[in-house]
Amino acid sequence: MPIRELSELVQRAKERGRCTVAVAAAEDEDVLISLHHAMREGFVTPLLIGDSDRIAAAVNSAGLSTDGMEVLDNREGAAVSAQMAVEKVREGSAGMLMKGHVGTADLLKAVLDKEKGLNTGGLLSHVAFFQSPYYHKVFGLTDAAMNIAPDLEAKRQILLNAVELCHRLGIAMPKVAVAAAVEKVNPKMEATIHAAALKEMNRNGQLHGCLVDGPFAIDIAFSRESALLKGIESEVPGDCDMLLAPDIEAGNMFYKALNFLGGAVSAAVVTGTSVPIVLTSRSDNDRSKFLSLALGAVIR
Repeated sequence: MPIRELSELVQRAKERGRCTVAVAAAEDEDVLISLHHAMREGFVTPLLIGDSDRIAAAVNSAGLSTDGMEVLDNREGAAVSAQMAVEKVREGSAGMLMKGHVGTADLLKAVLDKEKGLNTGGLLSHVAFFQSPYYHKVFGLTDAAMNIAPDLEAKRQILLNAVELCHRLGIAMPKVAVAAAVEKVNPKMEATIHAAALKEMNRNGQLHGCLVDGPFAIDIAFSRESALLKGIESEVPGDCDMLLAPDIEAGNMFYKALNFLGGAVSAAVVTGTSVPIVLTSRSDNDRSKFLSLALGAVIR
């Protein structure tokens, strides 16, 4: 059954049982709050890696305790904590990775290490799911955090990563809107060219398990009425399950606009690795981080 609300992730995560999550540089209060919540709900066991004194201070500041959590002390900086967290995943001590108070670049350097990392050979991409008071169902957005200016082949892989996650959440045939500023192909607007090509790939079987259409502006993707006003007949407008952003700038702006201005609740992971990575923005609240942990626990 397809997911109807993001809160359903929690029950699905519980049904899968506890998963140990290795937290790189765990000296982050919001991260610790979300981990404590997830541990109480019964679907994660936190493995906190970082400066134990700073972790203890953050735990105390949040009014929590480390009971039920393992702390692995590291005084050599966040980058080393990231390496240690990745190693714990590689050796099988953890089934999920989470970003704490460490730069994304340092975390990804450890993840992408050819000898000691978690890359499976595919493209890593960021997939976020939202529940908005202005839309009738949960929908996804990719890629708002990883791939800066993906070419056509990269977008194909990003889309396939997102579709796989949709399938794991029970969305059997996700409707994908490829975003651009306009609905007609314009040789001067690369996003429209890519959208038309991805639509054709979907039609000829190169992109399977989904329905792809575009280029669509945001209003067309999420409103059937707007589409009809422009004479667009498609199954995707107004019933979009996944929005493929043209680049990281557009994706990131939409992601943050939804969270900060649109009243949306979100959950996000990085996929394309051997285990899910919970990689949220530092400005994301602990609820978003908690739901992201639940998402990672479901898809692992």
